[in-house]
Amino acid sequence: MKKPRLVLREQPLAGGQPAAFGVGLLIALIVGILLLYGAGHEPFKVYSRMFDASLGDADAWAKTLNRAVPLGLAGLAVAIAGSMGLWNIGAEGQIMAGAIAAAWVARIGGNLPGPILISGMLLAGVVGGGVLALGPALAKAKLGVNEIITTLMLNEVAIRLVQWLIHGPWKDPDSFNFPLAPMLPDQGRLPFLFSRAHLGLILAILAIVIAAVAVRYTAWGYELRIAGSSESTARYSGISLSKKILTVLLLSGAIAGFAGSIELAGTADRLTETLSNGYGFAGIIVAALALMRPSGVAAVALLFGAVQIGGQSIQTMGVSSSVSTILQAFILFGAIGAGVLSRYSIRLDNNSTTQQESES
Repeated sequence: MKKPRLVLREQPLAGGQPAAFGVGLLIALIVGILLLYGAGHEPFKVYSRMFDASLGDADAWAKTLNRAVPLGLAGLAVAIAGSMGLWNIGAEGQIMAGAIAAAWVARIGGNLPGPILISGMLLAGVVGGGVLALGPALAKAKLGVNEIITTLMLNEVAIRLVQWLIHGPWKDPDSFNFPLAPMLPDQGRLPFLFSRAHLGLILAILAIVIAAVAVRYTAWGYELRIAGSSESTARYSGISLSKKILTVLLLSGAIAGFAGSIELAGTADRLTETLSNGYGFAGIIVAALALMRPSGVAAVALLFGAVQIGGQSIQTMGVSSSVSTILQAFILFGAIGAGVLSRYSIRLDNNSTTQQESES
């Protein structure tokens, strides 16, 4: 009886990863059709509504792009850490920390001119996200503590801090007892590019381009990739691993905090406990599908933004918005499976042959 096994290809299939992404999308669409049909809905009408709501006109594009901005920056934050083999699972909390810092600047500088106030808010967001990442960065660099655990735990700290602020010292007296912070001053809001698409889109694109160039074409990026692929090689080359770990995790947190300040000034307009909206966790999926490469983050974020906006729109048809979450999951699973097959081939061997190879 022949037994299948995976064999590493000498060279990955040309265009394998883009093809894997396409296969993942196709699998997700097919699974979605089956689920919708089984639930008594007309799949093509549902997909048509999702497309119209996310990409059908300028207003739809604006909603999708606004959603893609925090997804892209969160994905970039995770991908920067992933370039060195590190996992920043704390982007969700770092987004909130950036929003808290930006909201604080808006509170104390509400009378400043718009350009100065917005610049201060964005800078504060960068600092806020970096501060929340400082503890895990030091623990990993100096003590070797697993960054997955420490970054994940601090998500709850940031969320609880927001809850305390909007229920207590920052609560808006005009919010009819709802836990909301005051609205931002008008000059503290990002200007629109078209429809409701805000300036954060340009800022996010610049951040992604700069990061992609830095990781791919600079000495810093080269050292980052070396350190991520082999610690022994990095040490032999004279690269300080602790310094690199500290720098990368701080930068990752700062980018996530930048996303929080943009989301506050561009879309939310006030600090709320739901401002992060799961962007930090979705950013992990975005980065994984981009193979931890900053250059691939934008396209994945745009797709996920469209799926999420489309998923919200189908609720008026009696379809649960969780359909979009299921689609995102199957895009990931399908892409991972197809990506494996782009790097490995399936070989059918006799049991005896397999046993002899394993013994040798």
